[in-house]
Amino acid sequence: MPTLEDEIRRLMADETASLQAAPDLLVRVLRSHRDRRRRAKAAAVVASVVASVVVAAPPVAYLTAGPATTTDEWSTVSPAPEPPAIDDTPPARSAPPDLGDLGDGREFGHVRVGYLPEGLQWSRWSVDLGDRYMTSYNREGDGEGSYRVQIRMYEEAAVQEVDDQIRAYRDEQDGEEVTVGGRSGYLVVRNVGEDGMKGTPTLFLRTGGRQWAEIAFSPVYAEEFSGAEAVDAELKKIGEGLTSTM
Repeated sequence: MPTLEDEIRRLMADETASLQAAPDLLVRVLRSHRDRRRRAKAAAVVASVVASVVVAAPPVAYLTAGPATTTDEWSTVSPAPEPPAIDDTPPARSAPPDLGDLGDGREFGHVRVGYLPEGLQWSRWSVDLGDRYMTSYNREGDGEGSYRVQIRMYEEAAVQEVDDQIRAYRDEQDGEEVTVGGRSGYLVVRNVGEDGMKGTPTLFLRTGGRQWAEIAFSPVYAEEFSGAEAVDAELKKIGEGLTSTM
């Protein structure tokens, strides 16, 4: 920045060029010097304010400034990207594996069925879960998925499920121990409803060292018999006709 002496020399040189010094020479020199200092000070204040704003302002994503000096001409914040669409459609449930075509349904897995009540046929339905598998029997003309007799088989580790169920029925004093064809079993009416539903007559029967059968009548089918004793007798006949092929 030019010093006061430099300003005086410059102005005096300009004035002496016309061979006459202006009477307000000193006043103009001092005014010029004061104006330069005022402008320098103002510039320093503006720079300080700008620096403080830059430091204090939080980061804002995607702000852009144009060449204009007014805040109204600053561009707005760029919009955030749209979140990806959420697919809330539940995945389709795949059907459980089945036992395939069982023909007349008299043999499946590791068991043969020797006796079925008259008029029953294989329902063409089955489920194969490895150590647990099942199939059912109905009458011609019955609706798809309906059953009258269902047989479930439990093998190896799955036998523990039967042991646990029978133990629970014993603890509740529900059902009774039976012997069918020299094999131990347990008779019980399962799923008795408080709304008047009569439940599902069921026979658990040990058919091998590591194999149990669960034979059940649907509540609707059970009503076709003369009473609980007739239902139990029919369940035992089916149990006697089961032969393990393990």
